[in-house]
Amino acid sequence: MTSSDTRAGGIAPRPVLDRLPRYAAGKPPAAVSGLASYKLSSNENPLPPIPAVLEAIAGQTDFNRYPDPLSSKLRAALAEFLGVPAADIVTGAGSLGALNQILAAFAGQNEDGKADEVIYAWRSFEAYPISVGLAGAESVRIPVTADGRHDLDAMAAAVSARTKVILLCTPNNPTGPALTAGETEAFIRSIPADVVVVIDEAYQEFVRAGDAVDGIDLYRKYPNVVVLRTFSKAHGLAGLRVGYSVSHPELTQYLRVAATPFAVSQIAEKAAIVSLDNYGQVVERVQKLVDERARLTAGLRDLGWAIPDAQGNFVWLALGAESAAFAEMAGTRALSVRAFAGEGVRVSIGEPEANTRFLQLCADYTKAPATS
Repeated sequence: MTSSDTRAGGIAPRPVLDRLPRYAAGKPPAAVSGLASYKLSSNENPLPPIPAVLEAIAGQTDFNRYPDPLSSKLRAALAEFLGVPAADIVTGAGSLGALNQILAAFAGQNEDGKADEVIYAWRSFEAYPISVGLAGAESVRIPVTADGRHDLDAMAAAVSARTKVILLCTPNNPTGPALTAGETEAFIRSIPADVVVVIDEAYQEFVRAGDAVDGIDLYRKYPNVVVLRTFSKAHGLAGLRVGYSVSHPELTQYLRVAATPFAVSQIAEKAAIVSLDNYGQVVERVQKLVDERARLTAGLRDLGWAIPDAQGNFVWLALGAESAAFAEMAGTRALSVRAFAGEGVRVSIGEPEANTRFLQLCADYTKAPATS
């Protein structure tokens, strides 16, 4: 062992790392002879960006220069698109990057050595406990209801003097239901105004429930609301990592301090702007996925499966202890799905051929859960 190895062996990470789960990205499908493989494990858009985006970024060459740290052109485009001041928008590397900036600004370790608390539903987005822990805060997880919804009454009851941030994931990943406008506003009014409420709307474009919450509406009314959105899902720009938060100046003044410099690259900013400029084409593509989602959920229920209300680009199978076995069976059909051990399986809406094969898999699965 070299002296360098000796020194490295004595380095200890922060204790919190031993307590945090590891993020498990969706795995690619295994190759199966005679079958096209489909990845349904990462909630990616199966369609590429719209042609105008691909054309616009094809000749971009200015990567020897740092990007605009404020993403000024994108923020101006978003301001017009959303009808909000550009000053209220802070960009980040996907909505997760924007979330990490929020946690860095508002939740962590206090001067008295006690950790702030961040409340969120569980199961929800699996990066939440990692991001909260790395910020130095403590997670307070409130179990979702039997139908995969946020238990807002229990979340409100969990608020303490140490609560600094509450995360509302709508539609909830991985279970699927969206929060309603009425219940979300009632929840916000029931908690202290100095608690930051993050409405995470990564899948907002896929929502078709008529009473679903619109985070921008609540941001306009409540200074403690922050809205998270992304170009990863509906716009098909997951690989370019561009997201943003929307909040009032009372909050954005701190988010700009916490923001990672140059998080959104030139190519990501350009792609996002062009996608917004051609939003009608994005909507057409999203609707095709929503139509496929409707076909899947109807087919699953016809087969006797109990499926929570699916408002994202995925469906949830509450298979419990059988989750791993189901995922393994999917692999034999050249389909990759996302199993959460002991809880369930999330399946992204994919190409029509993939969705049809998934329905056949569910028809063949001999241990389907009882109907609701």
